[in-house]
Amino acid sequence: MQRSLAQRFILAAALMLAAAGCATTENGAGGGGGGNVATSIQKLEYYPYQVKGYQSSFPRRTVLVLMPTDDREFPGPAASNHAPLDGKPAIGVVVEQDGNLAERLYADPLGPIVQKGIAAAAQEAGMTSEIAEYSDYLPDKTRDVDYVVVTIIKRCWVSKRRNQDNRFGAVWMTSADFALTVIVFKPPFKIPFWQGAIQDTYNDPPVGSFGLGPEDQAGIYDEPGEVLSVALTRGIAGIFERQDFRTLVKQDEIRH
Repeated sequence: MQRSLAQRFILAAALMLAAAGCATTENGAGGGGGGNVATSIQKLEYYPYQVKGYQSSFPRRTVLVLMPTDDREFPGPAASNHAPLDGKPAIGVVVEQDGNLAERLYADPLGPIVQKGIAAAAQEAGMTSEIAEYSDYLPDKTRDVDYVVVTIIKRCWVSKRRNQDNRFGAVWMTSADFALTVIVFKPPFKIPFWQGAIQDTYNDPPVGSFGLGPEDQAGIYDEPGEVLSVALTRGIAGIFERQDFRTLVKQDEIRH
């Protein structure tokens, strides 16, 4: 039976819409699977001189910062939210008011970002820093520096959640956590010279800021990656804010 021109046009349009719907379901909003959950690549960085108080407080020593190891663990049913996307590690999520996942957040590999941040913070502290492409401490390979810094990334995650709307519109709360295990060696010794656990949590807007309730607070940063960058910066600075580490370095007699 011959179809009319109008019938053929309607059939073709329906097939095109069906194909488009399948493509959206398979690829999601930005790829990487996960249905229709959107994805976003965030810029994660260390903010130089944001944390004050430890600048030029260390003696002029040479520090070699090795490549940090990403050893974050994500147990539980939400572990699927932490799978990498095209080689980029997951760093957080955006959650709607009803609790549904709205967006998955990713960034460039964490090791080089954290490594450059530690090297920059060491410079701020008054030390001379260098970086290496390897992660394992090799005493025979590092005899020409005073200290070697080995770090393990234990936490680097941000959650942006929509709270109850106020009279001005949507209200968002962003919380970021960053944690490191830090081990400092003094070549050629294999026993750690100093070690510590560093952790920082940053909320935007700050909890209880200015005596306002949650409905009247406004965030400072537009992107969740910026909030996580603040936690990362404060965490890295925390290495050189540690009084026990500073005292140990000051008391250490270096003989070249």
